[in-house]
Amino acid sequence: MNETAEHTIIDEMGIRRALTRIAHEILEKNKGVENCTLIGIRTRGIYLASRVAERILEIEGVPIPVGEIDITSYRDDRVKVKSVENVQEGGKIQIQDRKIILFDDVLYTGRTVRAAMDALIDLGRPQMIQLAVLVDRGHRELPIRPDYVGKNVPTSKSESIEVLLTEIDDKDGVMILQQRGKQE
Repeated sequence: MNETAEHTIIDEMGIRRALTRIAHEILEKNKGVENCTLIGIRTRGIYLASRVAERILEIEGVPIPVGEIDITSYRDDRVKVKSVENVQEGGKIQIQDRKIILFDDVLYTGRTVRAAMDALIDLGRPQMIQLAVLVDRGHRELPIRPDYVGKNVPTSKSESIEVLLTEIDDKDGVMILQQRGKQE
């Protein structure tokens, strides 16, 4: 059977709190946001980075550049990404000698993050790359660890995580999906 059972693990308020906490942690770890750029991995990472940038603006009163990177073709076709797009103003974002905070919705095997880091490094030499994720579900295949985590959600390999964001899905939430009949 292809039926799935789902359970909400983070609601709208939980996502808001997690992103506010991540914003504070970024400010603390980097002693402000000077020389920082937030870059979201398309698609949901972009919206998470933008929301954190809004929180940082509310907290510090300082705008922070937000960019997006699409690694789909990078992973599948080995075609190189040519630039990081600025989501706020259009145009390109410079990453050379910048502190890059890379955003993704779910960290699982680490392969998406590795592809994004490869793409960023091909575009220039950031001062550093930090990783922020809304959900860390474990099961890493590569030695990648996030600097900022909204929520750690240990899962079995038969489970999956679905992140819903208002900008795409008309509501916020994180759900764990269990394939019926496929429990570990």
